[in-house]
Amino acid sequence: MNFKIVTIPGDGIGPEIVREAQKVLEKVATVYGHKFCFEKVLMGGCSIDAYGEPLTDETIETCKSADAVLMGSIGGKVGQSSWYELPPEKRPEAGLLKLRKSLGLFCNLRPAHLYPELKKACPLRESIADQGFDVMMVRELTGGLYFGTRKTEVVDGEEVATDTLVYHDYEIRRIAEKAFEIASKRQCHVTSVDKANVLDSSRLWRKIVTEVGKAHPDIALDHALVDSTAMQLVRNPGQFDVVVTENMFGDILSDEMAEIAGSLGMLPSASLREDSFGLYEPSGGSAPDIAGLNVANPLATILSAAMLLRYSFNLSKEADAVEAAVAETLTAGLRTADIMEDGVSGLTRLSTSEMGDQVAARIR
Repeated sequence: MNFKIVTIPGDGIGPEIVREAQKVLEKVATVYGHKFCFEKVLMGGCSIDAYGEPLTDETIETCKSADAVLMGSIGGKVGQSSWYELPPEKRPEAGLLKLRKSLGLFCNLRPAHLYPELKKACPLRESIADQGFDVMMVRELTGGLYFGTRKTEVVDGEEVATDTLVYHDYEIRRIAEKAFEIASKRQCHVTSVDKANVLDSSRLWRKIVTEVGKAHPDIALDHALVDSTAMQLVRNPGQFDVVVTENMFGDILSDEMAEIAGSLGMLPSASLREDSFGLYEPSGGSAPDIAGLNVANPLATILSAAMLLRYSFNLSKEADAVEAAVAETLTAGLRTADIMEDGVSGLTRLSTSEMGDQVAARIR
């Protein structure tokens, strides 16, 4: 089968980790008889340097012409980059928000799976880590506080900042439907997270999710407050299967999930619209302090490529092969710096490119 993949390497370690994911995808194409055509575009700080803006219309159109988009990371370090001296709408992260909106990517999937080989890297108690966990975060991506009207003004001589949190019922309904669809292929359990004891938007969220749940009687539905969920994720993450929540809560909770999974370098993500199109990226940042040193962990980006194969190309066998190759690489004791364990024998530290080579070699 033939597919077009647009790559957005971005800033910092982005080009290094995308290179390794592309290497793995090319190996998949060779082994399974597919043809993947790659086209690279700029977004983020590198686009600001080249074009004066974080995302151009031409880049948007190129992404729309693809079957899927594979992205690295964008941005730099606040206070150390001239990009953050620009107005907010001209900064690197504004390009990502605009791209999500332009492509209609309303659903973000972030799986957090604790590999047995990385239990020592999990900061939770050994008794909890030994049980393992496999949680899928389903985050609404184009509504809520991040996309509401905002302003900063002077009122009675004082600066006042306002951010507006808005959700329409259709936005909640479609993300809830996606969560139940995913849960039907997992453990048939959805936990909907809100702040319904305080926020009107959350009370509407709970109402709509409950309505959607009634159409899926075979799937268990729980409601939980966001603060309680944050606590339960560190007390007993194994109790969760699919967690569905709004934009800002999902942003925060998914980073917490990444930490308990051992490293941000292990957490992939997918951003989907109603059809098969999606944007795939690691959940970590651009890590400018290690950019160009060939030490970053590419596994989250490689696992994001596996999600690309599964959700956009419907190539489940090929996605399974990539995930199995990652697991085998870890079982062989191969690690990048972020997941090395002090005092553990039998481990070998690899560079970014070496890790990509090892995963690609195990595709079969």
